[in-house]
Amino acid sequence: MRLTEKEIDIIRETAHEVFGQNIQITLFGSRVNDQAKGGDIDLMIEVYENVDRPALLSARVASRVSRSLAGRAVDVVLKAPNLKTQPIHEIAARSGIVL
Repeated sequence: MRLTEKEIDIIRETAHEVFGQNIQITLFGSRVNDQAKGGDIDLMIEVYENVDRPALLSARVASRVSRSLAGRAVDVVLKAPNLKTQPIHEIAARSGIVL
């Protein structure tokens, strides 16, 4: 996994500020491959309650993490009971690392 402990802490703290404590954060995509270089930070945040304004909240996490990490690109995929499951959710769950 190509994230430092400090970066992981920033991601966790930010996601918990926005969504609360009852969530699971999964890193997926190129950052789970230690041999790769570059790439954005792809996160799936699983929330166990219905979420109002999912696009706004996902963007809020992505922008806050990005600012805290010197502008690094961050993509957030949200999974919640009231949101339709997409293939990207299955990819993240299968290939990702829970933070």
